[in-house]
Amino acid sequence: MDHTNPSASPASHSPESSPLGKSSQYPTHYDPSLLFPIPRAPKRAELQISGTLPFFGVDLWTAYEISWLNLRGKPQIAIATFMVPADSPNIIESKSFKLYLNSFNQERLESADQLIDKMRTDLSAAAGAQVQVALTEPAQFGQLQFGELSGLLLDRLDVEIEAAASGAHPDGSQLRANTEEATVEETLVSHLLKSNCPVTSQPDWGSVQIQYVGAPIDQERLLKYIIGFREHNEFHEQCVERIFTDILRYCKPQKLAVYARYTRRGGLDINPWRSNFSSAKPPSQLRNARQ
Repeated sequence: MDHTNPSASPASHSPESSPLGKSSQYPTHYDPSLLFPIPRAPKRAELQISGTLPFFGVDLWTAYEISWLNLRGKPQIAIATFMVPADSPNIIESKSFKLYLNSFNQERLESADQLIDKMRTDLSAAAGAQVQVALTEPAQFGQLQFGELSGLLLDRLDVEIEAAASGAHPDGSQLRANTEEATVEETLVSHLLKSNCPVTSQPDWGSVQIQYVGAPIDQERLLKYIIGFREHNEFHEQCVERIFTDILRYCKPQKLAVYARYTRRGGLDINPWRSNFSSAKPPSQLRNARQ
């Protein structure tokens, strides 16, 4: 099967048919067919998203385990960043992404630029849209910085979570905004986002930042909603789109942006960002302490 074919049937590219949760042979030769695209459309249909998307954005990936050989066979290393546009038809399943990246480990290449070109071509074919690729080589490692998401911390609130709700799924209908109060411009942050892989049920840990302009959102309800993802099974990109669409539907802000930074697994972290206002810029890729 050609795993880089974005027109493949959704059934053949469902999460259950991906490499997730299966024993995998690590490749010894470069192999772009390892990439496994999963269509975004089914989950978006579940969120009642059809036609024009209610947001734009990117999925920001960081890969910390990049290596290849120069033409003399000497290993090279780097940290890679990837930007997958939110309007691409497919996400790329993360284990297949890891297997693909590892397929370069014994590949002799003329230069880092050749590696970037191959990655850009292969990942764009899998996502169905142009993917941006950048490398940070060892000479620049010392310039990399940490930074936490800015905003008012929701986690300061001493909320009580009922036992029955602790294993439940996020319920957007509990969200509220006080339309009787004046419009505010606010940035809220929580480090209590946790969801699970939809195939393996392994935990995914993250921090989320919500920027909005509109009626004040009830912060306790929002924090309880975020905690409601604790046993929820969805990919990172899908969780962020669920948060975005639920806030937009139930709180009706004039402007909204949602950004999540997840801890890495298998040398990869995934950081989706969605926004609906044109003045918003892609967030900085500063690494959080937990990443």
